[in-house]
Amino acid sequence: MEHTPTIRSKIETELKQRGHTFSSFSKVSGINRGIFSTMLNSNPPKPISVRQMDLITKALGYPEGWLYELYIDECFYEGKGHWKRIKPFLLRCVELGRKDCIQKGLSRLTEDLSYVPTIFELAEELYEAGKEKESVPFYECVIENEKYRYSERLAISQYKRFKACTMSNLEKSLELVLEFIPYRNLLPEGYQLEAIHKITNIYFYLHKWDEVEKYGHELKKLAYVIYMNQQITKEKRRAITWLRAERHLVFYYGYGFLSVSTALQKKGCIKEARAELEGYADLSWFKGLDSEGEADVEQFRVWAKANSYTLDLLLGKRDILPAYITFLENHPEEISSERIKRLQESEDVKQMTYYYCYMYQLAIYHYRRGRILNGHKDTLNYLSLSQQRNWFKPPVSIESLQDHMQLD
Repeated sequence: MEHTPTIRSKIETELKQRGHTFSSFSKVSGINRGIFSTMLNSNPPKPISVRQMDLITKALGYPEGWLYELYIDECFYEGKGHWKRIKPFLLRCVELGRKDCIQKGLSRLTEDLSYVPTIFELAEELYEAGKEKESVPFYECVIENEKYRYSERLAISQYKRFKACTMSNLEKSLELVLEFIPYRNLLPEGYQLEAIHKITNIYFYLHKWDEVEKYGHELKKLAYVIYMNQQITKEKRRAITWLRAERHLVFYYGYGFLSVSTALQKKGCIKEARAELEGYADLSWFKGLDSEGEADVEQFRVWAKANSYTLDLLLGKRDILPAYITFLENHPEEISSERIKRLQESEDVKQMTYYYCYMYQLAIYHYRRGRILNGHKDTLNYLSLSQQRNWFKPPVSIESLQDHMQLD
């Protein structure tokens, strides 16, 4: 039978090959001689901490993470998980990018499902430290092993995974959003707002306007309910528990109207889109605005003005063109040649969407003026970038360009 090496047998072999005694290796590694001896010779041997393992690795000249696949057994000494060793080990694996060891460690740990809340706490710790992507395997572990299917912990894990993984690949994003949607109403209200905002954005990038309209309505309704509850609480002179959300409440309220209006415009419902536009054109009535909220109100005012001009043009009101041009000149952030050039290199899905739409409209412009070669060039560029950036289908219809070609 083939002998399976243990972490101690590997260390002992290295010491013998290099002619080290406990005393000499103690000096090289910085580990006390007596402690090092008990790690290898005691019965039972003294457990090795991950810090001591790193010191041994460095002293032997091996790369960081050496023998980590064997160290997992050290975390489950005598068959039981020891969190004081498991947590530092998992955090160290996060630092080194050892996803293989993280998965093996979590798999062993969840043989006892009582560890699921502890794994969730570690995921939250990583997330709050700005390590959103690194937290995903831990949230996924909770998702796979949480026994209470309607728990807030499961809903938050679904949300944090969805939030961390979206925007890099739209096909994967759609899969995640469909998996996450049933859990959105189990979240705390602050998380719900940001979650629905991001759901709306995913569908916007995919040009699924019915869904954009649906979740835009849901977002503005939720924001308004939260706002009214806060005002009622304030009027009764009760202590207000301020909402914990990424943006000011007025942003989510206005964004709901903006999303619905945009979706209706894309669906050709111009008058209905105009009615929704009025909902975010002036939000100065919103109470409790701070500097961030006031900035959001001003931004929505500018967007409403720009989109109002767009709706007028769609209704054939060409007389507003001079006023629209003046508006654009006064708000250069709305259109910039340099910005358009930068969009092509952007990795942000939102910016890529704008660039694709720009190329689409530019191709139409060339086709309508008989510039067929220029139109073909823009179309091919559009298709090439769509493929490179993992769009599973073009965000706008290529076939519709054929309607604008003038071949005479």
